Amino acid sequence: MKKSNYILLFIFFLSFNLIQAQDKEKESKFNLIGYGGIGYGIVENDNEPNYNLNSNSGEILLNYNINQKFGIAAGIGMNELSGNGFNSVGNFYHERTLLKVPLLFTVGSKLSENFRVFANLGFYGQNIIKDEYRFLNNTQKDVYDGWNFGAQIGVGFVFEMFDNFSAGINYNGQSDFSKFESNNNVGINYKQKMKNLNSIGIILMIEI
Repeated sequence: MKKSNYILLFIFFLSFNLIQAQDKEKESKFNLIGYGGIGYGIVENDNEPNYNLNSNSGEILLNYNINQKFGIAAGIGMNELSGNGFNSVGNFYHERTLLKVPLLFTVGSKLSENFRVFANLGFYGQNIIKDEYRFLNNTQKDVYDGWNFGAQIGVGFVFEMFDNFSAGINYNGQSDFSKFESNNNVGINYKQKMKNLNSIGIILMIEI
């Protein structure tokens, strides 16, 4: 009788360990992360006055979880900037659309069973895909073009709403390292970059 109890106990522990191993295997190594937010930043010019632009931005990232806390993420983002300013040519309304490619180091930590904080830090390259200055008497398009680079940081607080799906609020901040150069064919000849671009919005996370 004792031998059968030992056998049953051994089978129980073996089954329990197998179930745990299966659960670990089911834990996804990848997250699909989406950001969306609004904010503003400062356009810093070399030879002209600085001015502010409003921002509507979004990013989609694929995050690889190295372990339960740390990961690496890459993806694509879009940033639409708009606002008023002035320079030596005159007053203008500026619209710019940027395509961004970030590469980020990510950190996640549970604050409770269904609530966690998620942060990222890293670098990006971005390209101008639309650039338009509307002056009083004319409109200048494609004043700047090309790529520049910078660094960004983000912090989000997410709540697990369903299995494998979480949502919450998010802060993103970024500043350019390098500058865009004007293309010299519209009477505007200087360099500029975007600094202190801050946005607040929503974050969605899906385990895949």
